[in-house]
Amino acid sequence: KDKKRNSPFPTKRPEVLEADVVRFRNNKEKWVAFIGLIENMPYEIFTGLSDDEDGILLPSSVTKGYIIKHREDEETSRYDFQYINKRGYKTTIEGLSYKFNPVFWNYAKLISSVLRYGMPIHKVVELVSSLQLDNDTINSWKIGVSRALKKYIPDGTVAADARCGVCGSTNIVYQEGCLKCMSCGSSKCG
Repeated sequence: KDKKRNSPFPTKRPEVLEADVVRFRNNKEKWVAFIGLIENMPYEIFTGLSDDEDGILLPSSVTKGYIIKHREDEETSRYDFQYINKRGYKTTIEGLSYKFNPVFWNYAKLISSVLRYGMPIHKVVELVSSLQLDNDTINSWKIGVSRALKKYIPDGTVAADARCGVCGSTNIVYQEGCLKCMSCGSSKCG
C-alpha cells in the first residue's frame, strides 16, 4: 500500500494483470468491459462496443484472462488481452487501447485513474452514475460500466442516500452488486 496516495495498489502497474470480462447490453447493443484486477479489486477498465466494425472477436465462454501492458516506446504503451482457449492455448487480442471508440477510451482512462487512486468502489459507481453526459450512447455506456463495477462492491456496504421503493427505509446495503433493503428485504438490481 502506498501511504502517500492512500491507495491499496502499487505505484507502478504490474506488466500483467488478471482480468474479468463483463458483457452487457444497452439500447440493444452488445458491450464488453475488460476489468484489470489486483487482489480481486478493480484497477483499470477498458470498455466499448463489442460488435464494432473492427470488433473484439471473443468467444462468449471467455470470462477471465489477463491484460498485458507492452511499452512500444518511452511515451506509448499498448494493452493486450490474453486468455486460454478451450484447447488450452493462449489467445491474444492485441491493442485493446486501439479497439474502442476514443471517447469511451478517454472516459475509461479517467475511471481507471480514480480506481488506481483507491476511491472505494461504491463511490466510483456513484461517480460514474452521476456523470451528466449529453449523448445517448455515452449515457448507455455509463449505465453499463456502473453495472459492471457494482459486482465488486463488498457485501454489506451502506448505500448512502438510497431509499427503499417498497417501505421507504434508508437502511439499504449492497448485496451481490444489488441494493437490498435491510428493513423489508426487497432487492433492486441494475
